[in-house]
Amino acid sequence: MTDSHCHIAGKEFIADLDAVVERARAAGVQRALVILAAEDDAEIARVPTVLATWPECRFAVGVHPHHAHLFAGNPQGAAAAVAARLDALPLALAVGEIGLDYHYDFSPRDVQHAVFRAQLQLARSRDLPVVIHTREAEDDTLRILGEEGGAQLRGVFHCFTGDSAAAARALATGFYLSVPGVVSFPKAEPLRLALAQVPADRLLVETDSPYLAPAPFRGKRNEPAHVATVVALVAAARGVTPEVIVADTDRNFDALFQP
Repeated sequence: MTDSHCHIAGKEFIADLDAVVERARAAGVQRALVILAAEDDAEIARVPTVLATWPECRFAVGVHPHHAHLFAGNPQGAAAAVAARLDALPLALAVGEIGLDYHYDFSPRDVQHAVFRAQLQLARSRDLPVVIHTREAEDDTLRILGEEGGAQLRGVFHCFTGDSAAAARALATGFYLSVPGVVSFPKAEPLRLALAQVPADRLLVETDSPYLAPAPFRGKRNEPAHVATVVALVAAARGVTPEVIVADTDRNFDALFQP
């Protein structure tokens, strides 16, 4: 079983990472893709500890849209920061998470666009997949993806929580969809219905730890062990066994990230 998106190099896991990894392994989670913020020196410095604790982890590095403002006036500086981290981390397999977030608008939208484009160009130049964050910005996200590479880009829409129409639009890019613990929420019925239309070879599962813990863990810190709950819920929505979802999503992770 694979957690395709988590943040266990974050400060939230400093005190008990050993126990977190032990619980993940006990739940059947063999590996995880750990997301790193390119501009966060402290988080990057925790990578050796993560690897010592869980050697099967792999990494993605990017500048999140919330932090795009740090590169206002110099969007290529964001790409350069990511490139430097990629060069220093041989187990970094992707650029991400990157994209657009209009819910909080912590960074001006024009700056988000420019930083997003610069990182997509970097990913394309290195033939790396991208991990996409998009919130209330789907039209611009899809437009920029098309303008910056189209079929030359590959990647995943992380934390997909949309309905069937949103799934169809995202799948039309050729990208994967990664489902988080939101699938357990009472108001997520449109997402559960949408899962029936996602091809088996385009599906991933994630926790987004420490965020978005699934029921019955809502309100608590999320962690990779809970991807087993996501798997069970996705299986129920698709009318298959959890074993089928594990096999499909593990195979898809390998196809996309080539770990």
